[in-house]
Amino acid sequence: MKLVTFKPSEVTERILADLPERSRSVIEKRYGLRGNKSTLEAIGQNYGITRERVRQIENLAKEQIRKSELFKAAADAAIRELEEIIGRFGGVVQEQDLLRGISPSSHDENHIYLILDLADPFFDVSEDDDFYRTWYTHNENHKMVKASLKKLYKSLDTHEIISEEEIIDRFLAIVAEDLVDGKADTKLARRWLEVTKKIEKNALGKWGRADSPNIKTRGVRDMAYLILKDEKKPMHFRDIAKITGERFAKKINIATMHNELIKDARFDLVGRGLYALKEWGLYGGTVSDLIVEILKKEKKALTEEEVIKKVLERKMVKESTIRINLKNKKVFSQRKEDKKYNLAK
Repeated sequence: MKLVTFKPSEVTERILADLPERSRSVIEKRYGLRGNKSTLEAIGQNYGITRERVRQIENLAKEQIRKSELFKAAADAAIRELEEIIGRFGGVVQEQDLLRGISPSSHDENHIYLILDLADPFFDVSEDDDFYRTWYTHNENHKMVKASLKKLYKSLDTHEIISEEEIIDRFLAIVAEDLVDGKADTKLARRWLEVTKKIEKNALGKWGRADSPNIKTRGVRDMAYLILKDEKKPMHFRDIAKITGERFAKKINIATMHNELIKDARFDLVGRGLYALKEWGLYGGTVSDLIVEILKKEKKALTEEEVIKKVLERKMVKESTIRINLKNKKVFSQRKEDKKYNLAK
C-alpha cells in the first residue's frame, strides 16, 4: 500500500479553522490530534459539563465541518486519494491495516481517521466478536467479503492447519462465486483475511481457526504437535525440545518435553526416544506386537524380508531388532520348506 502524498495534520488544521475554540478543542481531544485521545467524561470534567453535552458539541462540530465550503476545499484531494487507496483493495479494508499502511507516523493515523470519519465516501463498521473494525467504500463487496470469510471459517476443520498459499487459494475460490465488482487476487485476499478474527496464523506461519490449539498454542504439547506436523517425520524428544524452543522463542526443558509427549494421545513412541504423530499411522507398541498384527492382517506366512519391510513402514527400529523378535518361537514359527514366518500355534 502506498503512502499518502498529503500531510494529514495540515488538512485537519485547515478544516478545523472555522470552528469555535471549544468545538475545535473537543474534536482535537476526541481524535487525539495534539496528543492522546480523550474520553467524553475527561473532556466534560475539564470544561465542567456533562459527557452528553460533550457528545453534542462533537456531533454539531462534525456536522458544521461537513457542510462547510472550507472542508470541501481543504480535504477534497485527500478524500479522493484515500478513496482511491481503499478502492484498490476492493473497497474493503481492516482499519489498522489501512492506517498503518498509508502513513509511517502513528500520529498521522489520528488525523487520517478524522478525515475518514467526516467524508461521505467512507463507511465504517465497528469491531465485534467476529470482525475487526473495517472501512469500506463498496457496500456490496463489504457484504461479500464478510460472507466469504464466514464460509471460509466453516470450511476449516477444528484442528486443520494449512499454509498461507492454501488458505488464500481456498478463500479465492469462495470469493470467486460471490464477488460483485472487480477481480480478487492473492494480495487482495491476504488483505481481506485481516478483517476476520476467526481465522489466524500461528507462530510457524500456518493458518486455521483462531480458537484451535494449533493456532493459539496453550503449552508444550501443542507446540510439539506443530513442530512434528511441520517436520513431517518422527523425531527424538531432545530434538523436538530444541526445535520447539528455537521456533517459539521459549526455553524448553528436555525432561518436561518427554513427559508431555508421553501423556498426550496425539503422539506415539515409535522408536527409542522417537515420537511421531498418531495420525501418521506409525506403531507405538512393541516390535513383537506389530509383527503379530501384520501377520494377522496378511493372513499368510511372510519371508523375513517381507516382515522387515512392513515393520519399518510403521516403526523406526533396527532390522536386527526385528530379526531377534522373529526368533521368539513362542510367538512365531518358521516353515522349513520356504523359511517363511507365521504365528506359532
